[in-house]
Amino acid sequence: YSYLSNCYLLQKNCPDVKVVYTRTRDVFIPLNRRAEIANDAKADLFISIHTNALANNRTAKGASTWTLGLAKSDANLEVAKRENSVILYIASGRLSETLSDKLKDVLVLYEAFEKFMQDKYMSQSVHLASLVQKHFRNTCRRVDRGVHQAAFLVLKASAMPSILVELGFISTPEEERYLNTDAGTGTLADGIFRAFLTYKREQEIRLNGSS
Repeated sequence: YSYLSNCYLLQKNCPDVKVVYTRTRDVFIPLNRRAEIANDAKADLFISIHTNALANNRTAKGASTWTLGLAKSDANLEVAKRENSVILYIASGRLSETLSDKLKDVLVLYEAFEKFMQDKYMSQSVHLASLVQKHFRNTCRRVDRGVHQAAFLVLKASAMPSILVELGFISTPEEERYLNTDAGTGTLADGIFRAFLTYKREQEIRLNGSS
């Protein structure tokens, strides 16, 4: 409810902003579908909000924000190359040498395009993640677990600056209670809201010279 309320305030105070929800009720949406919704809407920004959990750890605290990391992206590409090599191995015995070479060219181009899409928005994503963590730390007074990078599918499939926010640990009773209160979710939603406004102003100044 708090996140939907903040989105309503965002649209009210920023009429040039359109909020597209992946869902407005408690249902599961597959990770790749969430990115598809953003891509289909030609969104300028993708913010995925989650809660964290650790098995056998009931003391972990704090919020963190994640982006798709360069190192992890390279690892993903290496996995893809190994998978593609199997396809090429099978195809080589059934396809002509010319067609096999063309297939190799297509795979190389695909990998290069995937790498480009992952790297294109990296600096913007990291900057937005840093702004979110700054407000979590200074405005929301939450434990700051920092900005990190990993190969999240929901971020990998998005074609825009993207972040994944981990609000806290539901495996920690104290954090779970906090996240189950309107005050807790409202405070964290406000932190994300303020970070977005800062990011928006900076982009406007960069593009237009004013916000």
